[in-house]
Amino acid sequence: MDRTDHPSSRRSGAALAGAWTRATTSFRRDRSDIGADSSAPERQKSRTKPIVMAVAGVALFAGGLGIGGAVASDPTSSDEYVALASAKTGVEEDYESLQEDYDTMSSGLQDRHTELQKREDEVSAAEKALEEREDDAKEAEDAVKKREEAVTGAEQKKAENTIREGTWTVGVDIDPGTYRSTDDVGSSCYWAILTSGTNGDDIIANDIPGGGRPSVTLAEGQDFETKRCGTWELQ
Repeated sequence: MDRTDHPSSRRSGAALAGAWTRATTSFRRDRSDIGADSSAPERQKSRTKPIVMAVAGVALFAGGLGIGGAVASDPTSSDEYVALASAKTGVEEDYESLQEDYDTMSSGLQDRHTELQKREDEVSAAEKALEEREDDAKEAEDAVKKREEAVTGAEQKKAENTIREGTWTVGVDIDPGTYRSTDDVGSSCYWAILTSGTNGDDIIANDIPGGGRPSVTLAEGQDFETKRCGTWELQ
């Protein structure tokens, strides 16, 4: 509806016309009285003031009518309001879309973080298992080394306490003790216990066993001679 067609606008226009008519009529009457009265200037001033006030009132009334008409109109129907409302709606939709994108990205990042943490835990577990296996392998290597050392020591001791073909001085070349042939001897086996330093002239004991596994007991200060009997081991 046009502002000028509003009922309140028509009533205000009629009131304005009436006020203007009264003001102009009074002004004409005062002008006619000026020529007949010598005190007209003073009366003119006193009468002109209400006229001016009336005209000013009419003007103010007209201005108020314009303001009232503007206020009475619906601001939401203006093009500017419609444009701003449309822009606001667009911004809200963009915000909602961005929020959805953010939520999706945040969820994806959280899932990737969880997967990464899971893989890190798996790597840590694998590293720990590898360290445990390395420790086990080291322990096994140490055990093997100890066994090898033990075997080597035993073999070395055995070699030191094994008598082969020849003449040996007890306490120097071999340890004192009881020795026994490693294998069965043949009929050509000969052994002799001699007084050390006599070059075999002082025989303490000797034998040609002819078979079996003979044994001898040796003490320091003696020599032991063995021929064709194989090896002897300390018992």
